[in-house]
Order: sequence, then C-alpha cells, then structure tokens
Amino acid sequence: MSNASVSRPHVEAHGSPITPAVAASNLFIGLAIMAVLYFGRELFVPVVLAVLLSFVLAPLVRLLRRWYAGRVGGVLAAVVLAFLVIFGLGAVITQQMAQLAENLPRYQQTISDKIHSLQGAAVGPGLFNRLSQMLGDLRQEISKPQEQEAKNRTAAAPAPAQPTSQGTQPKPIPVEIQRPTPKPIEVVQTIVGPLLGPLATTGIVIVFVIFMLLFREDLRDRFVRLAGAQDLGRTSEAMDDAGHRLSRYFLTQTCVNATFGVIVGVGLWVIGIPNPVLWGIFAALMRFVPYIGAFIAAAFPAALAIAVDPGWSMLLWTVGLFVIVEPILGQVVEPLLYGHNTGLSPVAVVVAAAFWTWLWGSTGLLLSTPLTVCLVVLGRHVERLEFLDVILGDQPALTPEQSFFQRMLAGDPDEAADQAEKFMKEKSLCDFYDETAIPGLLLARTDAQRGALDPERLRRIKETVEGVVDDLSDHDDIVPPAKGKTKEAKETAELRPDTELEEIADLSLPVVATESLKPDWRGEKPVLCIGARDSLDEAAAAIIAQLLEKHGIGARIELSEAASASNIFRLDAANVALVCVSCLGSGSPVHLRYLVRRLRRKLPRAILLVGLWGSAEDAERQKMLETTGADRYAMSLRQAVELCIEGAQGSVVAPDKGPSMGAEQNAIAVRSA
Repeated sequence: MSNASVSRPHVEAHGSPITPAVAASNLFIGLAIMAVLYFGRELFVPVVLAVLLSFVLAPLVRLLRRWYAGRVGGVLAAVVLAFLVIFGLGAVITQQMAQLAENLPRYQQTISDKIHSLQGAAVGPGLFNRLSQMLGDLRQEISKPQEQEAKNRTAAAPAPAQPTSQGTQPKPIPVEIQRPTPKPIEVVQTIVGPLLGPLATTGIVIVFVIFMLLFREDLRDRFVRLAGAQDLGRTSEAMDDAGHRLSRYFLTQTCVNATFGVIVGVGLWVIGIPNPVLWGIFAALMRFVPYIGAFIAAAFPAALAIAVDPGWSMLLWTVGLFVIVEPILGQVVEPLLYGHNTGLSPVAVVVAAAFWTWLWGSTGLLLSTPLTVCLVVLGRHVERLEFLDVILGDQPALTPEQSFFQRMLAGDPDEAADQAEKFMKEKSLCDFYDETAIPGLLLARTDAQRGALDPERLRRIKETVEGVVDDLSDHDDIVPPAKGKTKEAKETAELRPDTELEEIADLSLPVVATESLKPDWRGEKPVLCIGARDSLDEAAAAIIAQLLEKHGIGARIELSEAASASNIFRLDAANVALVCVSCLGSGSPVHLRYLVRRLRRKLPRAILLVGLWGSAEDAERQKMLETTGADRYAMSLRQAVELCIEGAQGSVVAPDKGPSMGAEQNAIAVRSA
C-alpha cells in the first residue's frame, strides 16, 4: 500500500442478513448519489479539484508557516504560486497547440510519401492496390441498385417546362445575405463567452482552496464529529494520519509525474519531435490515468514522428523513450517513494476510471485515481464507510481464515492447499494450521451451532480438510530458511538479551529419531487421535495426526463414534501410548469429562491429552483442568505437538508410572509448555 494506506480491521465473518427492503433502499440511495454527482458536476468538479489541490499544497503551507509566514500569508503565498504555475502551463499549452495546428499541413507530403513507399514494398500487385480494387468492386456492386432506381425515376419524371414565347428560360434572381455590423457588446460576448466557463471554474477552485487551507483544522473537527463522535481521540488521530498520508502521497505523485513530463519533453526535443514542451506537459497529465495513461501520452508524439520523419528512426526512438522511462519510474522510483501500489485493486482502478469518465468526462478520467484513493482512505478510517475499502481497496476481501472456510464450503481442497503453500513461504505448516485452518474450522463450528450447516455440508467440510491434509503431505513442518529470523525470534531476543538471535532463529519443532523414542512409543501408531463430538473435530484430529507424523511420531485417527458408550469396547487399544482428544473451542465440559472417563477405563496406561483448539480463555481452561480429568491440555496444535514430543522422549510421566497430577500442577505444566 502507498503511504496513503493503513491497516484495516478484519471484516466480521457473519454479518446480519440484508433484507430486500434494505437492499432496495441502498440501491435507491446509490442511484440518487450518482444522479446528484452527474447533474451537479459543474459544482462538484471544482470542489473535488480544490480538495485534491489542498492536499498537494498542505505540506507547502506548513513549510511556509514554519518560516513565520503566518497562517493567512502562507496560504495565500502557496495558492498564488500554485495558480501562477497552472496559468503558465495553460498559456504554454495554448501557444504550443496553435503552433502545431499551423505546422500540420506541412507534414501532409511526408505522410503521402510513406504511404507510397508502403505500397511499393508490398508483394505482387501491392497490398494497398488489391485492397483499393476490392473496395472499388464492392462500391460498384452497392451502387448498381441505386443507379437503376435513379434511371427509373428519371424516366417517370414529367417533361421539363417549355421555354417562353420569346424562347428563353427565366433567369434566377440572385440572393445576397448581409449581416448587420455587430455591436461592441456582441463582439465582447463573442470573445469572452467561451472563456466564462473555465474562468468561473477556476475562480471557484481558488476560493475553495483558500478556505480549505485556512480552515483545515475546523473542517477536520467537523468531519471527526460526524465520523466518530463516540471515540474522538482515536478518530482525530486517524483523520490526522490519513490527511498527512494523503498529502504526502499526492505531492509525491505530482512530483513523479512532473519528472516524467520533463524527461519526456527533453527526450522528444533531443529526438527532434516538434512541440516537445506540449507533449511533456501532456505526458505528465496523462500519467495520472492508471495503466493506459503512458500509452495515450506516447501515441500522439509517435504519430507526429511518422508525419515528420521521412524514415522510421524517429518513431523507434520515440517509442523507446516511453518504453524505458515509464517502467523505471513505475517499477523502481515509485515503490521506493510510496510503495508498490496505490492501495487500489486493479479492477477497482479500471472501473473507477470508467465511472468517473462517464460522470465528469475527461476531467473525471484525470481525477479518477486520486479521488478513488481518497474514498479508500475514508473507508479505512470511518467505520460507516468501510464498504468503500472492501469494494475498492487492494486488501483481500476475506481474512485468511474466512477464505479457508469458504474453500471448505465449496469443497475445493486444491485452492485451500494453494493458500497454504503461499502461507508457508514465510511460516511453517503448523503455523498455517494454527493461524488459518483452525480459525476456519471455528467459523464452521459457529455456523453449525446456529443451524446454518446441515450434516451433508459438515461432511463436505471434513472431506475438504482431509484433501488439504493429503495435498500438504509432501511439505515438512519447518520454518522457511529465508524467514528464519522471524518476528517471534526477535521478540524472544528482546525478552532474553543475553541470547544470540541466531540461536533462536529456527523456531521449527524437532523431528524425533526412532532410537530416542521410549520403548512403548516405538510401535507403528503410538498416538490415537480422536474427535470429541462430530466431523469438525475429526477434521482437526486429521490435522494433528499429520503434524505428529511430520515429527517422527506415528498417529492414527478414529471417528468420534468410536469412543461412544456403545462402541468404546470395540476400540483398538493396542500399542497406544497417548490419546489426543481433538475438540474445537472449549466444548462441553460434561461431554469431555465422560469421554475422558471412558478412554481412561479403556486405556489405563495411556496419557490422555485434550486439545481445545482455539480456546484461549484462562477461566475456561481452568474449568477444564478442574472438571475433565485429563493428563494434559493444549490450546494450540504447536503446544500439542510439543507435549507429544516430550511424552515420546520420556519428559512426561504416564499415569501408571507416577502419582496423578492435580489441577494446579497441570496448569503449571501447561503454562511452562
């Protein structure tokens, strides 16, 4: 994002449903706003120009005030300087266009010579000759019915009038139209009339700019009152930050575009293109138009190069100038100055350009990107206008967990796996599951609890998660080497100043070697992962089983029904050293308590670990510790893997090899883990 952007809060996963009446009301309001903007463009265009110009001049006004010019003096000096530059550029453009119009007839012969040279270069009878002959034949075929109809009308027409008795035709009477001598007031109106519109617009812009710069703080306070009266301090800080960022962004963009115009003008002067000043100014203005502005700016001097140069070298040099300068400014200079983009999505840029052009013509095309940037910044700072940022901004419309949940609902594991692979360029597989997959499953849990998901969709979600797990089976659970010095490592270094960053840079969990496992953990599948309630818990169990496999600990998965009161006796308990009960959220303490009791009776020698994925409430955790009776609890997948690694290496005491731990001791163990 450019320096006109700030981070926006996550969009809520489930908003209140929009009724048809609300949708119709919003549509009516949107149409009314467009109608007002269209029919009131003579007023709104000067206001928008004044707002954008005030953003550009605000840093200059602050600089002049630091030089003890005063508020009024600084504003007047900045406005006078700005409009002197604008009027000067307007005069130069007018003079250059008049000179170009005067010289255009001189280039006609060059164009004719090039056409003849192209005709001579064509193969055989010539491409242009064949094309001309084909068009002539078509024209004759089209004109035959018309000629026949004209002959028929001539034959049916009455005979011409006979001459008079004197034998002569009557002579037509010549008519001469004489206009009266214009009055002085009419001469003035003819000269001044076309200038009244631009002069009036300029006057309105000047007045608005002066007042916006003079009363900037007052306007800001009024807008803050409207936008965030409940939290004036935070809203004021946000508005000040947005104003400064927009000012820097627009001023920087203006300077970059002006530099582009100067380079283009000088380059065209060196090449020999007529009126290089005109094309330099035109290039600077057109660069405000996104994507296609530079191409439009290059088209006119390129066409003029064809008309001026008898050969083709001038055209090639002109095109090469734009091909070299535009990428350097767009891909090197601009990212260094204000980021890699404007904070707008590419589709929004194109749609905004078409929309504002339709509303306000060519002026709207030039203002489309700056105006849309302002709307996006408002959407990121004003809660009521957040929809503008969602529609126009370049931030993802959905958070990562919402996107993962959507992929699960659509039954598309490939897209979800692609999302995971992009995530793992910076973090580990376990981090993806903890930060994206588990929160996505928690969104599914919320929908299931309110009855929005039927059993068929829950089954599809589980199958999608299993597909994602299978697609990611080839990826190791390690932090990418390029991102070894992660944020967590830096925070750890700040908490432990005596520790070198390199010692804690690798946050990857270890892979347990077979020889370091305890004897009862060396079986084929020493860990049993089972869902606590339904298919969503079973999907999370598949995730934790894969992570354990990645770290050298075998694990198998059982359905949640396998631990029910009627099926617990059929559960295969052979070689099970640890049971991991997977539960999304806090779950039901009563259900977990009886589930743990049944597992304890069936597997008395195994360690019972309950994973409360996504539960971070201390009160809920303490309640589970006191009532459920499990040996260990984990609030994240990473914590569960760490506890399993400790158990596999003998750091965790099994229930039959030591006294049972009380709730307080278990809480201390969890906190230390």
